[in-house]
Amino acid sequence: MSFELDCTPMGSMHVDSHEEGPIATNTYLVASGDEAIVIDPAWKGEDIARRIATDHPELRIRAIVCTHCHGDHVGGVAGMRRELGDEVPFVISAIDAPYIEGAVTHMKRNWGLNIEMPPEPDRLLREGDTVEFGSVRLQVIETPGHTRGGIVLFAATQDGNIAFVGDTLFPGSHGRTDLDGGDDAAIMASLGKLGRLLPVDTLVCAGHGPVTTIARELETNPFMQLALKNE
Repeated sequence: MSFELDCTPMGSMHVDSHEEGPIATNTYLVASGDEAIVIDPAWKGEDIARRIATDHPELRIRAIVCTHCHGDHVGGVAGMRRELGDEVPFVISAIDAPYIEGAVTHMKRNWGLNIEMPPEPDRLLREGDTVEFGSVRLQVIETPGHTRGGIVLFAATQDGNIAFVGDTLFPGSHGRTDLDGGDDAAIMASLGKLGRLLPVDTLVCAGHGPVTTIARELETNPFMQLALKNE
């Protein structure tokens, strides 16, 4: 079944980004009005929640959303839940959810990272689902390759188009595929999918490193170019 994005601008959004943890994961606070979500809380979730409460006391956190199951993206979920309360749902893709424990255990054992296991997810996402808060709506795009169930969260807003891509797409490159659940062919297909679906002016917020745009990646990313050429 084909999937189409709704690119009708809706609402307004503000994004704050902080690098968290020993692998410098980008954790995003995404706010609309007095509501917000946190994407990929990587590390020391209590500290993340307290910083938000101090810097943005007007915000109510509606959800904690993770783009994939790796420990450097879910490691702060448990701490945030302790600080915010169990009523704030932990949200992740339905495909990646069964692999959270294995992914976290792998990073703890093989990378020597003290990552806390997150609680059971409260909501499981599939392609076409939405995450809504304030006046905006994030649309879910399934992008396997870095993991089995990685997702991208896209929003068309009155401030412009934006996508939170996890570790699927990096400036000029893509996420690694040599960990459990990684797949070279799948990530190339996902890059092609993003190149086709996302408007060229979309601001791309990756799981690590600087922001980019789809226009820039179409022009400079050899992997996205090859993926589109081979479709």
